[in-house]
Amino acid sequence: MTRRDKRVIVVAGAVIVAALGGVGAWAAAAPGSYGRSHDGCITVSMPSTTGGALVHQCGAGARASCRRAYAHQDKLALLTRPQCRLAGIAG
Repeated sequence: MTRRDKRVIVVAGAVIVAALGGVGAWAAAAPGSYGRSHDGCITVSMPSTTGGALVHQCGAGARASCRRAYAHQDKLALLTRPQCRLAGIAG
């Protein structure tokens, strides 16, 4: 291997490390639109057969889910109520 070949490998490795670091920083800074319940949208993490499920609803669907959550006492209802409060949707 020549010095030039080694330099090319080092530069390519540095570019790859910088790209991965950038992607990691972006992923940490912008977790996505389902990050939390707010502004009329609810996001509920609930247990499912595969370990867990994320339910995200906005508008009429969120209002209907919140009405159901305040009308029942099951596990899903109890998980949904705090998210309804965060979203500003009263039961």
